[in-house]
Amino acid sequence: MTPVDLIRAALLDAARELGAPDTIAPVLERPRDPANGDWSTNLAMMLAKPLGDKPRALATRLVEKLDLAAAGVSKVDIAGPGFINFYIASGANARGLAAIVATGDAYGRDDSGAGRRVVVEFVSANPTGPLHVGHGRQAVLGDAISSLLEWTGWSVSREYYYNDAGVQIANLAASVVVRLRELAGYPTQFPEGWYQGEYVLEVARAYIADRGASDAKALLQSEAPGLLDASFDTDTPRLTHAILGFVRENPDFVRVAVDELRQTQDRDLKTFGLAFDTYFLESSLYAPSSARAIAPMLGGSEGESAVDATVRKLESSGHTYEEDGALWLRTEEFGDDKNRVMRKRDGTYTYFLPDVAYHVSKFGRGFPRAINVQGTDHHGTIGRVRAGVQALDVGIPAGYPDYILHNLVKLVRNGEEVKFSKRSGSIVTLEELLADVGRDAVRYFFAMRKAESELVFDIDLARAQSEENPVYYIQMAHARLCGIFRVGDIDPLSIAAGDVDFDALVEPEERELIKALLDFPSMLSGAAEALEPHRVASYLLETAQLVHTWYHKHHVLGEPHAIMSARLFLAQASRIVLRNGLAVLGIAAPDRM
Repeated sequence: MTPVDLIRAALLDAARELGAPDTIAPVLERPRDPANGDWSTNLAMMLAKPLGDKPRALATRLVEKLDLAAAGVSKVDIAGPGFINFYIASGANARGLAAIVATGDAYGRDDSGAGRRVVVEFVSANPTGPLHVGHGRQAVLGDAISSLLEWTGWSVSREYYYNDAGVQIANLAASVVVRLRELAGYPTQFPEGWYQGEYVLEVARAYIADRGASDAKALLQSEAPGLLDASFDTDTPRLTHAILGFVRENPDFVRVAVDELRQTQDRDLKTFGLAFDTYFLESSLYAPSSARAIAPMLGGSEGESAVDATVRKLESSGHTYEEDGALWLRTEEFGDDKNRVMRKRDGTYTYFLPDVAYHVSKFGRGFPRAINVQGTDHHGTIGRVRAGVQALDVGIPAGYPDYILHNLVKLVRNGEEVKFSKRSGSIVTLEELLADVGRDAVRYFFAMRKAESELVFDIDLARAQSEENPVYYIQMAHARLCGIFRVGDIDPLSIAAGDVDFDALVEPEERELIKALLDFPSMLSGAAEALEPHRVASYLLETAQLVHTWYHKHHVLGEPHAIMSARLFLAQASRIVLRNGLAVLGIAAPDRM
């Protein structure tokens, strides 16, 4: 047991001796000021009411009953209204380093998740354009949350949901037709809501190549000669109608457009170091017999789609009604701010309906916990999706799924906001940002703020190789520690706790660094529980600062044997913690810089 575990146990025994309730759980925290000790507790204040005594008097009685010899406590004092502060001997703290070195790459892991299954859905960009910086922030958050859960014993499945059905996909395909006509020498005409980025030209060229045509005009003459009518040049409404008709009648054309952009997105994700366990297609929810996957919950007949089965089950629940030719669900009964349309007057479904079917599918695939990482523009989906899932009454717990919503990303270069990309026309692509500043910097900067905070991404800072750049500063700390062993021609794996006099680590900078290293597991556990990767980013920066301070102030090599061996051990433990923390965020830990 660590010193803090032993102190907590001793406090619990003392509190029970004084008659504390069985439910009492002593809380120990690091004091903000190191002068107030290594750990502090407000247990006396918690017990004042149930035990009917003044907090400071209770604190005195608790201290009198504490047996702290095994915890290495050198001093205990009482401060303020009844805080109890514990000071741990340097050697007792430092001996905790042995567990870090012994555990190595696994230091910080625990099994609190007990192998329970969770699906984390993130990115899930519509295949209608390249990934932009907002998707990049979501990718980092989702991947880091997944990593945190894995480090705490959860069985995690990373999932990408492709919205490859609906109006936006038809508009994408129609936009490609416009670009095909442009390549064939006709005027470019984009109705409102269609996609005008230059990337659509790439999709058009890919379609020409896929069909084996010599050029755009030859392809259109063979497959859609009606779209070459010269009268369309002055009649945009007729052209729009004709293009949409062509798209409806040629699903293979839509497939090529979607597949080309999916491949582009997949390349960006691979460059970013992201791998998903499942790619789920929205279109599959409409496929005949797709209800089989959720049949145990919804029932269903042969050939029924998951969406149709969800509608049928909701109608039989008694929570639906018809109004103005549309089918509505009484989501207000389940906490939503208003009732929602499920099926429009024209017989098509709103986005809400397949979203409900999709989350039933998640639960049906064996994920009792689901986490969605999305932008703040999805705030309105939370209430309606949860309400729809509850209205089915199929045993899915309330509050399913969990949501993490992230705020906007503001890119800044030379002190001015970067607003658009030449390639996309209206966004800065993730591909461009990765090429500009590199994967490690992008990952760290996207993780360093709370999800709900607006993120100002300073491109110049992210590219800088200086101490002002936080990711460079952290990686340099790791490289410096590696350099100690390289210069001394010492194998880090040869460092053994049995050869170390931990009492030699007495300097204030050593004590503070050791405390930070020992706090790594609890920091990870708290970050995983709160689903807050920014805690890891902040911890790494603070710990790197402690490493740099110690490195500059105290020599390791050439010192007397007892001091050198102890400091080498501290350097190895620090190296392990920085490497493990960076691994959680998917960032490299270089040996040299």
